[in-house]
Amino acid sequence: MKIKKVFLGCLMLSACMLSKAQFVSVIPQPSTVIPYSDSLQLNAEEFIYTDNALLFSNAIQYLQKSLLKKNNFTWLKSNDKKRAKIQVVFNKNLEEEAYTITVKDGVLLIQAANEKGAQYAAATVLQLLVEKPTRFHWVKIPQLQIQDAPAYSWRGFMLDEARHFMGKEKVKQLLDWMAFYKLNKFHWHLTDEEGWRLEIKNYPLLTLIGGIGNKTNPFAPAKYYTQEDIKEIVAYAAALQIEVIPEIDMPGHATAANKAYPQFSGGGNEKHPNFTFHPAKEGTYRFLTNIIKETSVLFPAQMIHLGGDEVSFGSDAWNADTSIQALKQKYQFKNNKEVENYFMRRMADSVFKLQSKLLVWDEMADAGLPADKTIQLWWRHDKPEQLKLALKNGFAAIICPRIPFYFDFVQHETHTDGRRWNGLNSLDVLYNYDMAPFKNWQIQKNQILGVQANLWSETIANEQRFDFMTFPRIAALAEVGWTAANKKNFDHFKSQLKKHLVLYKADGIYYFDPFDNIHPEPVRNKNNTKYIDNPN
Repeated sequence: MKIKKVFLGCLMLSACMLSKAQFVSVIPQPSTVIPYSDSLQLNAEEFIYTDNALLFSNAIQYLQKSLLKKNNFTWLKSNDKKRAKIQVVFNKNLEEEAYTITVKDGVLLIQAANEKGAQYAAATVLQLLVEKPTRFHWVKIPQLQIQDAPAYSWRGFMLDEARHFMGKEKVKQLLDWMAFYKLNKFHWHLTDEEGWRLEIKNYPLLTLIGGIGNKTNPFAPAKYYTQEDIKEIVAYAAALQIEVIPEIDMPGHATAANKAYPQFSGGGNEKHPNFTFHPAKEGTYRFLTNIIKETSVLFPAQMIHLGGDEVSFGSDAWNADTSIQALKQKYQFKNNKEVENYFMRRMADSVFKLQSKLLVWDEMADAGLPADKTIQLWWRHDKPEQLKLALKNGFAAIICPRIPFYFDFVQHETHTDGRRWNGLNSLDVLYNYDMAPFKNWQIQKNQILGVQANLWSETIANEQRFDFMTFPRIAALAEVGWTAANKKNFDHFKSQLKKHLVLYKADGIYYFDPFDNIHPEPVRNKNNTKYIDNPN
């Protein structure tokens, strides 16, 4: 009988250890977690040692600054390995974004092969520390071993500031949270119908005139990012191992640019005036190429998104333009879509001459662009054939369909402001999104680069609304992009998310609370001039 009890006790202990091995208090969940007994106490004043200060300086500084902000800890660098409880060590055998963390024998040891791995390890350590209550100026971290690497290389977030301008400090706050969740691509939609938000020295009217207005108020004073602002934000992101990819939308969504330089307008219609760039004027291509050259200097990621979406919203004006009709006749184009493709191929050449990759929306899957230099973003959830076509044509692709990756869609059945198509983009729908079928559509290994959320700002007029639509869905996005499908568990995710809501509050974020719904939905008033708390 005693042997039986001991045996059952061992089974229960093994099951408990297995359960702990599967999950740890981190979003996104790591690949492998092996728990040890006991824990390591870390004080408010500790020392950090590294064997490669040049390689790991940004990750160490990220950890230092974050702990100072969140816990009021002052961890200092030291060249003395023996006195340092935190050690960051080079390991050439790890992959580019992989890392290991071992907490054992009085030391927290981080191993990585480069800056990216070290950054992600620092984010994991930060989560293990800041979610615990700080008492007497110390915290305890469980002894364990973590081996981790992402499921996908592209884990992106797109922010549209053409419709409503958020500003530099809000963008930096977003970048901080992207780093916290190991997101690594910031896609910045800077031009559209409502506004042009990027200073171009050669064409100052783009911001002075094109920067006037937004979706709520077409006469709002011009708002835009100066080139100095851009340099600051790009550098801020780079220190967090986040690449910034600008989008200059064309040949549609060009209204703001055409307000400033109407000589390059291809027209539009009553609903979308001056919506297109003119595809038959050589001056258009010189104008846009000069813009792309300046943009390329400001954004060193060597990736530029040129849009290519929804051109048909205003390209009907092309049918009455004699020079465009002549262009069609010259190249035997049957319709305006073939003109769009011609336009994009010409502008793509300008991008490639800058040694940059081209990104486009999925309308360009059949535009004849070179597959080795172009990335397609599949956004039309109701057109899976476009993704299949892009993959069949050899393109690398990013998964960002409207459902569930558009964060301007409502996320709860009681919400009234925002788009609502065929259901809700709720936290669980996003978290449980199944990426498996797309792997069967690939014709090359790793053709699916990853995932991206898109926050279009037609209904995002202020920071409160931005917060409400972004948090906590950004945490679920992170787990879709980083964590292997067999490691995901929505119940565990929710249990960890409750702790993260406390962190959002501490950072002044007006988040949506999926548990207690403590924050009313910010909605537009009847005059569409400002946001108010929804009394419901």
